[in-house]
Amino acid sequence: MDHKYVNFVTDEHLLNCIENLHTSYLKAKNNISKKTFYKNKIDTIKLTFDAMFNGISEEALIQSEILRQIDKSINNSIGTFHEQVLGGISGFEIGNLSGFDIKAVDNTLFADIKNKHNTMNSSSAEALFQKLARYADDYKKAKCYWVQILAKGSFNELWRGEINGKEYSHSRVYKISGDQFYSLLSGQENAFFQLYKALPNAIADYMKSTKSKQIEKENSALEEITTETNKTKRTILDQITFENYCYYWDFEKL
Repeated sequence: MDHKYVNFVTDEHLLNCIENLHTSYLKAKNNISKKTFYKNKIDTIKLTFDAMFNGISEEALIQSEILRQIDKSINNSIGTFHEQVLGGISGFEIGNLSGFDIKAVDNTLFADIKNKHNTMNSSSAEALFQKLARYADDYKKAKCYWVQILAKGSFNELWRGEINGKEYSHSRVYKISGDQFYSLLSGQENAFFQLYKALPNAIADYMKSTKSKQIEKENSALEEITTETNKTKRTILDQITFENYCYYWDFEKL
C-alpha cells in the first residue's frame, strides 16, 4: 500500500475522499440559481446596511451572499470528508445512514462526528447523548464518542453534565477532540497533523491527475437577477426586495 501522504490510510483512499469533496463543491456552486438563492428569504434590510456601511457595491455584496450560502452547504460536506477518511483506517467503517458516523468493525467503538464544537443546540446535544448511551447499553464493550473535529481544546473525557436541566452521564460515553480521535483510531499521535500537512500536496495531485470532465459552472443567481434589472430598471437590491416581498404593503411600488 502506498503512503505518500499519510501513514494511516492509503493514498488511493485519501484521493477518493478528496474527489468526493470536490464533487460536493461543484454541486454546491452549480446549484445556486435565483430560485435556490431566494429559498430562504433574503434580508435586504441587512444587505442595505452592509452595502452602505462597508462601501461595497451591490454586485459584490450579492456575490458575497451567494458565496456565504455555498459555504454553508460545504461545511456539511467537510464533516462527511472526515467520516470517509476515518472510515478508511483498518478496523473501522463508516455508518452509511445506520445512525452512527464511524464504528469499529468489532463493535467496540461508535462515534458521531461534528465538524465544529458549536453546531448543536441543547435539544440536539440531549438527543445525541441519549443515542450514544443506547449504543453503549446495547454493546457492553463499546465506547461511544461525540467527536468535535474543530474543538476548543484537545481532550478525551467522559461526557457528563447538565443538558436541558437534566444531569447526564454514562461510564462509556465520551466527548473527544478531532486530533485525539484521529490518534485513537489510527494509533498515531500526530495523525490529524499528518492530514493537515498532506492535504495541499494531495489536493494538487488530485487536481492534476483527475480525468473528470465536470465543468465548473458559475452560479447563475446574480446573472438572473441582473437580467431582470435590465428590464425593470430597478437597482439590484430593489429587484431582490421586490421579488421577495412584493406582497408587503406598498412594496409593489418598487
